[in-house]
Amino acid sequence: MSSPTGPAGLPVRMPRPRQPGRHRRPEPLAAPEGAPALVLAVPGSPGAATRSLAEEVVSIARSELPGLDALIGFLDGDDAEFPTVQSVLARAADERTARYEQALAAGGEAAEPDGPVAVVVPLLAGPDNALLRRLRQAVMESRVAAELTDVLGPHPLLAEALHVRLSEAGLARADRARLFTVATAADGIILASVGGEEAVQAAGITGMLLAARLAVPVMAAALDQEGSIAGVAEQLRSSGSQQLALAPYLVGPEIDAELVEAAAKEADCPAAEALGAYPAIGKLALAKYTTALGIAPQQAQGAPVR
Repeated sequence: MSSPTGPAGLPVRMPRPRQPGRHRRPEPLAAPEGAPALVLAVPGSPGAATRSLAEEVVSIARSELPGLDALIGFLDGDDAEFPTVQSVLARAADERTARYEQALAAGGEAAEPDGPVAVVVPLLAGPDNALLRRLRQAVMESRVAAELTDVLGPHPLLAEALHVRLSEAGLARADRARLFTVATAADGIILASVGGEEAVQAAGITGMLLAARLAVPVMAAALDQEGSIAGVAEQLRSSGSQQLALAPYLVGPEIDAELVEAAAKEADCPAAEALGAYPAIGKLALAKYTTALGIAPQQAQGAPVR
């Protein structure tokens, strides 16, 4: 049986036939033609580390949805090295208009752009009304049709990410199945959030999922409320926990790292790293985007840490 050949007799790579039956692999999802951009809105003071983190998050999102137009806007940007959310939205609108005009000039059939130019996803694990208020204002000031999504949590994937960060710091077992001993494993976790009481309540939902994973008590506290961290530490110790650990319920850029260090000293316990660019962050940002557009909703499920 002969194989198809191309120029100079070279074989042509033919697509594999689709596997029949109910166990066939699903067709890969791709961004629809002309879909709005995903704008990742990054809070906090911009810098090289923050930009690197945001770039990794959007890279994860692009890998999950080929063809995705993912951009980064900084809430406190300077429009030079770090573009603001407003300028990124304006640029996305200009580029969409330019593509439409180029299609018309080329004589092709093109539908006039409709719907939102972008979907803005806050890079926040939990609600922070002060930051979200500023972000809504930035979207309004851009005068661009854009949809602002909710924050990333609470979600089982964030409980998984917290578990991983604690295990990386030697403060939790990395594998629940093998149950190997970690001498420094904490028997009580302080889940540190920012954003006041609403943020504490939202963090508490993810905290319950984390408690189920670790089989130790987890209580949420506010980094931005005086006495909250110390109060929760006292409650945990009063209930029998002896080795506490602080787990930041934060992506990272939204708060000064020194505040986390100060909170750990206040509670007299070690702390894990912030969530950072853990893969779940990129997947959840994409899930917010696809849900806003009604594109094949992402079924992001937490998986055991192995």
